Amino acid sequence: MHTQVSPFELHAWKEGNRHNYSAGWKGVSPEFGEITLTGPLPRTHPETIVSEVRGGLLPVASFEARGMHAEALKLPTLNRSTLRVGDRMVYVQRNRFGATLEQRALTMRYAGDHYRLAALDKNAYVLTREPDDEDPGVRITVRESGRGKNRRLSVQVTGRAEGGDLALGLIFAGVDRSALTRIGAVKAGISRVTHFWAESQS
Repeated sequence: MHTQVSPFELHAWKEGNRHNYSAGWKGVSPEFGEITLTGPLPRTHPETIVSEVRGGLLPVASFEARGMHAEALKLPTLNRSTLRVGDRMVYVQRNRFGATLEQRALTMRYAGDHYRLAALDKNAYVLTREPDDEDPGVRITVRESGRGKNRRLSVQVTGRAEGGDLALGLIFAGVDRSALTRIGAVKAGISRVTHFWAESQS
């Protein structure tokens, strides 16, 4: 059911130790209830790192990165990742060679709808569900602010959203999104050039 969503905040939390560490964001949406974003979940395998959103009226969303590179990660990255909302897989595409924020945005397909996730800057992003013949679409803006224990996520929704929209919008607060930013684009470009040069020398 599509619902008008009031602005709400999630606040930072963390617990455990180096071997059983978990952290993330917790808060309450007036329309969807208590929400917990855990990023990352305690590890069950060194080559797997997972973030998860659950609670209230939201379907459970998970973002998982796998591979040897996952051992050193604090959050899942966009590389070698799997995104699920409820019992559905979300199909994700991105242009690694895009030079602008718009070109580097993720495009996604979930439950027959088309979505786009773009960075606004390193602390904020926006998820858009594209309009169709039956619905004008929705726009979910998530921004991190504050420091230390006072860190919080502000969530604003324009348009009428359903639980899957919100779960999909929030899960990316538990993901390393740096590849979508301008600085990330520059770093990725330098990395590619260095890699190609190294290969050409070998």
